[in-house]
Amino acid sequence: MTQQHDVLVIGSGAAGLTAALSLATKHKVLVLAKGKLTSGSTAWAQGGIAAVLDAGDTFEDHIRDTMVAGAGLNDLETVEFVIERAPAAIDRLCELGVPFNRDEGEGLHLTREGGHSHRRIVHVHDATGWAVQAALLKAAEENPNITLLPHRSCIDLITGRHEAKYSGSGRVWGAYALDEETGKVEAHVARATVMAAGGAGRCYLFSTAPRGATGDGIAMAWRAGARVSNMEMMQFHPTCLYNLEVKNFLITEAVRGEGGHLLHPETGHRFMVDYDPERMELAPRDVVARAIDDQIKRFGLDYVHLDISHQKPDFVTGHFPTIHEKLMGLGIDMTKQPIPVVPAQHYTCGGIVIGLDARSDLPGLWAAGECTESGLHGANRLASNSLLECFVFGEAAAQDILAAWDSLPEVPSVREWDESRVTDSDEEVVIKQNWTEIRRFMWNYVGIVRTTKRLERAAHRIKLLGSEIDDYYGHFRVTTDLIELRNLHQCAELIVGSALKRHESRGLHYTLDYPGLAEEPADTVLVP
Repeated sequence: MTQQHDVLVIGSGAAGLTAALSLATKHKVLVLAKGKLTSGSTAWAQGGIAAVLDAGDTFEDHIRDTMVAGAGLNDLETVEFVIERAPAAIDRLCELGVPFNRDEGEGLHLTREGGHSHRRIVHVHDATGWAVQAALLKAAEENPNITLLPHRSCIDLITGRHEAKYSGSGRVWGAYALDEETGKVEAHVARATVMAAGGAGRCYLFSTAPRGATGDGIAMAWRAGARVSNMEMMQFHPTCLYNLEVKNFLITEAVRGEGGHLLHPETGHRFMVDYDPERMELAPRDVVARAIDDQIKRFGLDYVHLDISHQKPDFVTGHFPTIHEKLMGLGIDMTKQPIPVVPAQHYTCGGIVIGLDARSDLPGLWAAGECTESGLHGANRLASNSLLECFVFGEAAAQDILAAWDSLPEVPSVREWDESRVTDSDEEVVIKQNWTEIRRFMWNYVGIVRTTKRLERAAHRIKLLGSEIDDYYGHFRVTTDLIELRNLHQCAELIVGSALKRHESRGLHYTLDYPGLAEEPADTVLVP
């Protein structure tokens, strides 16, 4: 069950496929995906990709907007590195055939989103992520040097402790992965491994993230010995559809960017004037999410209204065809009536610590995308910088691996997965119970507004659940649900541990016990 490759890429979204396509110019690449190849967060992205393409815009403006949104916790060198490479990333996507919206003059159509001082968001209507995913996947499927394996749930990274002759090395040699169809665990070994497994949004009860966003990459890297940073910086998107049937449908930031108003559902008051009178609905996401959260709690509301019905119907349907069609199916005509919305977890700004070369602390492991903390987002991600980060760091990982290839050691013999001590379980109800419990207390205690007492309560529950999950994991055969539960628990522990270390309110971390800013911004780095 051991399979060797030149490079292993974990994750089939924007970051993983970008890396794979560049690496495949010289090497054989295996891409593993949990579930379907299109089941990651990339395909769900509605808004677009931020890049300086307008004549009146500048790199300096985009850099400043990113730093302001990130509340000064960003790394300036990283921000410059990413933003200066954005136009080239867009060019590569155009070459792959991504059908970006264009103006009448055939130039790219640019929209604007919260926190941006200019129109700089390239998009494919309101389904940009799906178009990008389709183009990248088509290119990967047509590349003879890329093998795509869906329905593989990675369990742990293979490191020196898994070598047949233990060397004591902390080097990463690939990963153990469960074949979801056969139930067998395979050892996929490689000279280089790229982690692009996405974020940890499903730690929370309400999230816009797909079902598989369970922090697998972050948890695996942490268990292998990599540092993680700023895990308390969980971004809550201000506007998720409030609907009892549809739990995680995002209403893109561009609705506000194109003139949408946030209103009290009973009085019709445009309440953002009370929180950020200059930027109103175009304030950064943390500001808008806290404002909506405050309105809901103060007035006992279930939701607030997002209204763009004052725009012409053709304008609304032309800019937001996917959202309009979805809402019409639920009996909401956004051209005539407001949309009920609530905040929901949306993006993991912290993660595996990487440098500009996308290297992690662990030799042999590179990482890119939402599972990382590159320094780009700081304390709050600026809208539409997420896909951009995937393209830039996916490419950076590939280029660094290509440059270092001749110095990478050959893969030693590693041990296969030992299932001799485990049995099938008839107690899988335990997994669902623990999963639900984690998501509920994370929402209640580690959400948009926090206190030390709430965080301590969450930490206590995490500790109690840990022994129960470890016991279950040690005695029963792994399933995708069990793998995800183990990783959710690990990420919840990292989020709470990071939040307890930050004695200030900065960006996405807002605590009533420390409402002011510390004198100097500092990352909350956790070391295994």
